[in-house]
Amino acid sequence: MKIVILDAYVENPGDLSWEPVQALGDVTIFDQVPLDDGAIIRSIGDAEVVITNKTPIDARVLDACPGVRLVTILATGYNIIDVAHARKRGVAVCNVPAYGTMAVAQFTIALLLELCSHVALHDATVHAGKWENSPQWSYWECPLTELAGKTMGILGFGRIGRQVGRIAAALGMEVLAVNPSLCDEGRAIGRYVDWNTLLSRSDVVSLHCPLFPETEGILNADAIARMKDGAILLNASRGGLVDDAALADALNRGKLAGAGLDVVSHEPILPDSPLLHAKNCIITPHIAWAARECRQRILDTTADNIRAYLSGAPINVVNP
Repeated sequence: MKIVILDAYVENPGDLSWEPVQALGDVTIFDQVPLDDGAIIRSIGDAEVVITNKTPIDARVLDACPGVRLVTILATGYNIIDVAHARKRGVAVCNVPAYGTMAVAQFTIALLLELCSHVALHDATVHAGKWENSPQWSYWECPLTELAGKTMGILGFGRIGRQVGRIAAALGMEVLAVNPSLCDEGRAIGRYVDWNTLLSRSDVVSLHCPLFPETEGILNADAIARMKDGAILLNASRGGLVDDAALADALNRGKLAGAGLDVVSHEPILPDSPLLHAKNCIITPHIAWAARECRQRILDTTADNIRAYLSGAPINVVNP
């Protein structure tokens, strides 16, 4: 069986082994295939199994590669795949659920703590000589914020959202949540509210929902206008949830006090992105998921997905 990996490098830049996948068939590995249909089609060729992270598989690619029977994604989100057309062609699409709950929640809180405590900024000033030359025994470059007593609003209260909520509660924050479904586990962490209430009550809004047509641009100018003055936005989910221009404007005019973003609407970020020059905006290159432990889980689950497909009982199928 022929297996092709279209964008192997980000998942495994050399610190992991593809051996669990290679044991299952004849594997061709591309570090990164050019992002156009022609190159993707040529790279897939007559492979039966396609492994992708962010390389899109659209209807044209599926039609041009009739040998494909399984697409397995090195991620949880699957919006890069035309899952409806895959279903029509009898192609199973599998993902990797729940591989990075703890790491993504940890990273989200790290963004928040940096915005409130400015650790990196003050470390830089000390290494630049400011403290040793200071007439005072202590100084701070900008206001520092205590999170205890503040309110954390979380859009998307699944595994990651609930873990963010647990950490926020441990820091002394009240937790509000918006989610399509409610559960007792969520109720033990925070209080379910509607979107308007979350926006108007929260000192920090953290996004942890999938990118679907109904959530695209959900944090737009109108939503920002309903947020508390001086609130903080966190996004370690999907960049398309946020209107970049509206967010940059809100930061620059002081409506929002800061933003911590691990994702933006176009990745890699474009040089003319308004977020690059927005005030108090921390941007990291979509790495909340990338702890070695998380990537090992992705690789192992991907091998499990292929193994289950070969056994005739596929798992983690998003287009049954």
